[in-house]
Amino acid sequence: MVTRNDDKGRYEIFVGDEVGGYAEYRERGDEVVFTHTEVDDAFAGQGLGSKLAKGAIEDVVSRGRTIVPLCPFIGSYLRKHPEHGAYVRWPDGA
Repeated sequence: MVTRNDDKGRYEIFVGDEVGGYAEYRERGDEVVFTHTEVDDAFAGQGLGSKLAKGAIEDVVSRGRTIVPLCPFIGSYLRKHPEHGAYVRWPDGA
């Protein structure tokens, strides 16, 4: 399950009671800027990163916000899933 943790400025994915990974963001006007994504090595190879990215992106889209993918992982996910393109503002040079 992916949850938005506004206090920590990140989306988190849980495996049982443990945080298996997170995607850090910061709010900037009507944009959500993704800066870093990390999955715990203990949970590598289970597809958590993709599930995390999907959940985070779907939340941003549901709130009518614009995604700015500074994080390479989120950017890669968005390139593979262009259906969210209307909600993405690519940073210069991306």
